[in-house]
Amino acid sequence: MPTEVTWTAPVATGPVDVLIRVPGSKSLTARWLLLAAIADGPTTLRGPLNSRDSRIMQDALGQLGARFHVPEGSDSLVITPIHPATAPRGDAEIHTGLAGTVMRFVPVLAALHDGDVRFTGDEAALVRPMGPVIAALRALGVEVTEHGEPGHLPITVHGRGRLPGGAIEIDASASSQFISNLLLAGARADAPLEVRHTGRSLPSLPHIEMTLAVLERAGVRAVHRVDDDGLHVWRVEPGPLALGEVIVEPDLSNAGPFLAAAMIAGGTIAIADWPVSTTQPGDEYRRLLTRMGALVEREGDELWVSGTGAIHGIDADLSAVGELTPTIAALAVLADSPSHLRGIGHLRGHETDRIHSLAVELRRLGAVTVEHEDSLEIHPRPLTGCVFETYEDHRMATAGAIIGLRVPDVRVVDIQTTQKTLPDFVGMWLSMLHTESPAGRTW
Repeated sequence: MPTEVTWTAPVATGPVDVLIRVPGSKSLTARWLLLAAIADGPTTLRGPLNSRDSRIMQDALGQLGARFHVPEGSDSLVITPIHPATAPRGDAEIHTGLAGTVMRFVPVLAALHDGDVRFTGDEAALVRPMGPVIAALRALGVEVTEHGEPGHLPITVHGRGRLPGGAIEIDASASSQFISNLLLAGARADAPLEVRHTGRSLPSLPHIEMTLAVLERAGVRAVHRVDDDGLHVWRVEPGPLALGEVIVEPDLSNAGPFLAAAMIAGGTIAIADWPVSTTQPGDEYRRLLTRMGALVEREGDELWVSGTGAIHGIDADLSAVGELTPTIAALAVLADSPSHLRGIGHLRGHETDRIHSLAVELRRLGAVTVEHEDSLEIHPRPLTGCVFETYEDHRMATAGAIIGLRVPDVRVVDIQTTQKTLPDFVGMWLSMLHTESPAGRTW
């Protein structure tokens, strides 16, 4: 889609009062799909996310021999796993789009394929770090060829139908996905797989805990410990793997923009089926939004967030929940005091360099932002509408929509990039505001 295509974000004209049902979790859907593809028998996922990223994951796993079926009139997905006797052999090519879970999870699984598997992706994917994936595969005895800049796509994994186990060390400072990918595929290794993290920091630890939880649900023994040197170590035991029927939780991170709307417009937004206990980082919104001035309550299976339009700045360590940063930053720019969002250096390797991109776009609106290597300071000022670039990043797009609730004439570039994880974001947003498409929108 051409970058000049913009969507004028609607301004909230009154309080909101809506029950929102967000689709299934992107992170959980990706993990369930991969495990279902290597399970001992068929799996039924109820309520999985149907978005560009999840479709790319299905296409990738389909190249390796998994099969997918949607029963008529159902929101479920039935997965028939890869079977060694019927799996395709020979060379394959997988396009990862801009999906981090596909580009980091599937190459390890490709070692189990009998043939060469080439991985490429969207132009923006070719600059995302892949070095730890490549290093881990080579440490496990899997041959990998790099075709471009070292440590990046495109690469070819020379699958030989097996993934040796053993003990390896890895630096996952740039992304927790570099740990999760090994743990997931380790369920089908020849021997127990032990992974030791040697980096200076470990971002998004909840996502690794999520991986351990889905492995446990599948009957795989996976444990986490901290060794005598203070290093995190994970061990996965190969063995039987069965999922059966799985209900996918709603995506709590994708609920964030709607919760933010209650704080900006006033009123209440309720999110249906908010889990009582979860490993999703989005559950941290309950604490963060409370600190910023929201009233957060639980009513049965629903989470209610109410606001008055007053928003307070926040000094917060977001290292474990970095994906929430764009939403928190969008609120911070409308707050009554400065904010400092810390521990987010790993966001520089996401769909875009989110720290730099946020700093640039918030400055364009009129805020004073100070960009540090690992954090972002936001000093609110009177804002003026402008073209808000999204850099092919779905969370940058929703951040622009959030700010546009209060600031007129915020023109979000390529709002359809939200289809990566939230297929009908625009429709849900307009429905929340009880409005038609805003004047001036172009596609």
